[in-house]
Amino acid sequence: MSRLRSLLACLLLACLLAGCGGQQPAGGQAAQPNRTDSVVIAMDVNSEPAAGFDPAYGWGAGEHVHEPLIQSTLTVTNPDLTIGYDLATGYTVSDDGLTWTVTIRDDVTFTDGQPLTAQDVAFTYNTVKAASSVNDFTMLDRAEALDDTTVAFHMNRPFSIWPYTMAVVGIVPEHAYDSETYGRNPIGSGRYILKQWDQGQQVILEANPDYYGEAPKMQQVTILFMEEDAAFLAAQAGQVDVAYTSATYSGEDIDGYRLAAYQSVDNRGVNLPAVPAGTDAQGRAIGNDLTADVQVRRAINIGIDRQEMIDNVLNGHGTPAYSICDQMPWYNKAAEVSYDPEAAAALLDEAGWAMGPDGIREKDGVRAELTLLYASDDSVRQALAADLANQLGALGIDAMIEGVGWDTAYDRALSDPLIWGWGAHTPMELYNIYHTDGDTGSALYSPYANPTVDAYMDAALASTDLETSYDLWRKAQWDGQTGVTQEGDIPWIWLVNVDHLYWVRDGLQIAEQKIHPHGHGWSIVNNVDQWSWAQA
Repeated sequence: MSRLRSLLACLLLACLLAGCGGQQPAGGQAAQPNRTDSVVIAMDVNSEPAAGFDPAYGWGAGEHVHEPLIQSTLTVTNPDLTIGYDLATGYTVSDDGLTWTVTIRDDVTFTDGQPLTAQDVAFTYNTVKAASSVNDFTMLDRAEALDDTTVAFHMNRPFSIWPYTMAVVGIVPEHAYDSETYGRNPIGSGRYILKQWDQGQQVILEANPDYYGEAPKMQQVTILFMEEDAAFLAAQAGQVDVAYTSATYSGEDIDGYRLAAYQSVDNRGVNLPAVPAGTDAQGRAIGNDLTADVQVRRAINIGIDRQEMIDNVLNGHGTPAYSICDQMPWYNKAAEVSYDPEAAAALLDEAGWAMGPDGIREKDGVRAELTLLYASDDSVRQALAADLANQLGALGIDAMIEGVGWDTAYDRALSDPLIWGWGAHTPMELYNIYHTDGDTGSALYSPYANPTVDAYMDAALASTDLETSYDLWRKAQWDGQTGVTQEGDIPWIWLVNVDHLYWVRDGLQIAEQKIHPHGHGWSIVNNVDQWSWAQA
């Protein structure tokens, strides 16, 4: 049935392309279309913004962070993930870290011809604070326009990484904003205008002729929302220029296309509950008597062959993951380890986990066994769980795997390891994973707490200098004495970073990509305005 649905989707695709000016190559071959300034891209169906193109309801933000294209942002992330400017021309931070003052350009207009001013910026941020269920704006008290080109952000608490938030919040026009209708008919000042949205099918973007920056090379961008197998068939038929794909199809060849792989911090890892088994105040099972032993956690971290996982689960399309922030400016290389099963076995022996006659270790009557959970609708996580279980078996740990839904996964992960996906262009990812939650006295997603790690992250947020904060985030990972890396508490084991794969038509030159965050979606088109076709 899924193949039939894919074929039907391709028939629908042909009709859509005919309606939006796409060209059908003769004979179904992937010949380069005769155009120089448009591109057709197949994205995953989950990439379509359910609430439309409104920054207040998640457009450009959330789990799959990307540049909003239709709207401008105050800042941007550079290719090395440091901060650059878009609308902003500069910013300062007060000594107490509670006021950010940002100056903006005075030459920007919305697509309805009205000028973009600091009043629009303040309105946008006050709106997203009140409305957003996607991003966290609890650190913001209010935004205030001081004059037409100056906005002040008054914070509830110091938040040194505010520039990373400013890089994903698209600015909307106060005079033309209606929360009921804006998402379908957005007015912005960005590189593109939303020309057409056929919900559940496609989005057509056209270059903004009044854009204040460099004019986009791609004048029209058509995004089709398709299941993966349909996207593959569409590429085979030469009906799209770029199609997302996965390791499942990476061994195939498509005439007229190349397989492009982009590095990501889209990591897969597993939490290891770091406290003994018990129950919490809500009566939920928490902790795990096996993974509560730090030597067990350290043994697992060095006893995993990450490259074997990449080769056998991802068909070679990935990189080893050692932290939640590999290659980011705040990454601490102390997280990196080498695969060493002999040393892992020695750690388990030293900790008293003796190998039993059945090949499973035991200590003080506790058998070395656990259940690895994975999202039941994710075949890659299932395969990683199975691979990890096999590798743990070689260490003498009996691991079963179980698929679960997200309705129960969060609670189950308090006592059982779960295969997770994380990775973002902000240090808050570290905070969200490792910092103690005030209500529970433990980290949010798995039982773990270290007051020294908390203190470094609190100091990082309180810093008034972004570069200084990077060093504090690194110390939270490892300061030479404690942290969350191998010689420290190691409450999470990071497995692989998944390459983002795309079929790309020959002749299409995709501009240099930043490291992609978690989510195989809009990140690829962050710089679609800079793409070009090779001249015949």
